Amino acid sequence: MQQIFNFIIRNSNRLLFLLLLGISLGLSIQSHSFHKSRVISSANFLSGGVYEKINSVNEYLNLRKENDELVLENARLKSLLFNAEDTTKLPLPDSIKGVKPADIIVSKVIHNSYNVHENYITINSGSNEGVKPDMGVINSLGIIGIVDNTSPRYATVISILNIKSRINAKIKKSNHFGSLTWDGKSTGFVQLIDVPRLASVRKGDTIVTGGQSVIFPENIGIGTIDKIFTDKKTNYYTINVKLFNDMTNLGHVYIIKSKDREELIKLEKREKDE
Repeated sequence: MQQIFNFIIRNSNRLLFLLLLGISLGLSIQSHSFHKSRVISSANFLSGGVYEKINSVNEYLNLRKENDELVLENARLKSLLFNAEDTTKLPLPDSIKGVKPADIIVSKVIHNSYNVHENYITINSGSNEGVKPDMGVINSLGIIGIVDNTSPRYATVISILNIKSRINAKIKKSNHFGSLTWDGKSTGFVQLIDVPRLASVRKGDTIVTGGQSVIFPENIGIGTIDKIFTDKKTNYYTINVKLFNDMTNLGHVYIIKSKDREELIKLEKREKDE
């Protein structure tokens, strides 16, 4: 307490000056409307800036919740799109039929490898949510891979950036089929092989999943044709496909249950037995 008194005594002149200055400024602001409006404007600017910063922090902290809600809404919209009725006899190229809301499992990528020849992805959904091996995994842009193994809460996915991956795909405009593989080189490109030379192919054409797959529904996006080569040994086309997805940056994904898979497997097994 004594130190406080000593400080006041030592700085009495300065404190008195500041007090008188404050009183004079206050009287001047109160008696002049222009000065008063400028002070209020400055105060609003400062407080508004503070509130904006606080709101930005709150929005950032709530991003996870909002992202989760957005993913659920996307899943609901996808299920409506998948089951939309055709207005013509031919199926719409961008629609995916036979996928019910109950057949879509929303998950999130928690680990993603892309810098080796056999890349795998780990998602935070497993057998507890109904995830099983050989289910197709996609996101809003296109295919991601195929479920390999599951545990109660997690699953590993064979990425399309895996040299062992082999997926039935086709050229969207012509319906010519081939096998989607990866040569282990670029993370932005995969290869569509065994495409017959009779197929009409051009740079920029869209590649989608084919109807011969029991894992993916037909017409899910994959990418666009970047380069076209002719395999001299087989005389078939090998097509370099630029992926729609950035496989190095994955977030939420959708696991799709194939409605026809069990039936097709049983039918094919019966034919082999016969």
